[in-house]
Amino acid sequence: MARPFFAAAVVFVSLISTGTHAQNPRERTVFVSVVDKNGEPVTGLGTGDFTVREDRAVREVLRVSPATDALDIALLVDNSASLGNNVTFMREGLTKFATAMLGGDSVNRIGARLALIGLADRPTILADYTSGLAQITAAIGKVFSTPDSGMTLLDAMVETSKGLEKRDAPRTAVVAVLIEGPEYGRYDDRTIVDALKKSGSSFHAVTVGTFSAITPDEVRYRLLTLTRGTQETGGRHDNLLSPMGVPQALEKLGRQLSSEYKVVYGRPE
Repeated sequence: MARPFFAAAVVFVSLISTGTHAQNPRERTVFVSVVDKNGEPVTGLGTGDFTVREDRAVREVLRVSPATDALDIALLVDNSASLGNNVTFMREGLTKFATAMLGGDSVNRIGARLALIGLADRPTILADYTSGLAQITAAIGKVFSTPDSGMTLLDAMVETSKGLEKRDAPRTAVVAVLIEGPEYGRYDDRTIVDALKKSGSSFHAVTVGTFSAITPDEVRYRLLTLTRGTQETGGRHDNLLSPMGVPQALEKLGRQLSSEYKVVYGRPE
C-alpha cells in the first residue's frame, strides 16, 4: 500500500485507502491521519506536505482535502467481569468518543456511523450502525460489568471485520476498548489481521493493563492482535495504566478519526 511520510508528525494510514478511484483508474486514494507529538490532529496540510511511496516508487500527489467520505466504525467494548467497578470511566469514554464522531457538525461533515458491540462471553450487538448520537448514548448507558464472564475480543474482531467487508462504506474502522483479563476467543492473530486487511479497516485500541502475558495461547494471540493489528492497518494503540485515562484517550481518538485527510495520487497504467 502507499505510505505517506510527514517529517514533523506521526502519520496513520488506513488500509481502506488502497482502492482505485472509480472514475480514473490511474488515480488512487489514501485516507491519512496526521497527529502531533501530543496525539492531536494536525490541520491545514496540502499536497506539498505529503510524499507517497508505492512499490518503491514515489507517486505524484494530486489532491489533498479533508476526508468527508462516510466512515463506519465498530466500537468493541469490554463488558466482561474484568470491567469491574470501572463502568463509569468506560461509559464516559465511549460517550466522549461517540460525541466526537457524531456530535456537532461532524455527522454532516463525514457521515460517521457507529455500532456498539459487547465482548462478554460472546460478541453481542448492543447498538447497530447508526448516525444517531442519542441511540448510541442510550446503548452506552446500558454497558455494565457481566459477572463471571470473560472477554471474546478475538472472535469479535473476525466477525466484525467480515461484517464491515460487506458494508457499502468508503471508510471503515474497528475500535476496541479493553480492561486486561481472561480471553476466551478462538482465533489467532494471523487470521484476525488478515480479516482486518480484507475488510479494509483500520484498527485502533485503548487498553488498560499490562497486556504482556504470553500464555495461554488466547492471551498471546490477543497481545499480537493489538500489536500487529494496529501497526499493519494504520491504527494506534494507547495502553493505559489506569482506567481514569480512558475518557481522554477515546476523546482524542475521536478527534483523530474525524480529522483525516483524503490524499489522491497518480499511478502509471
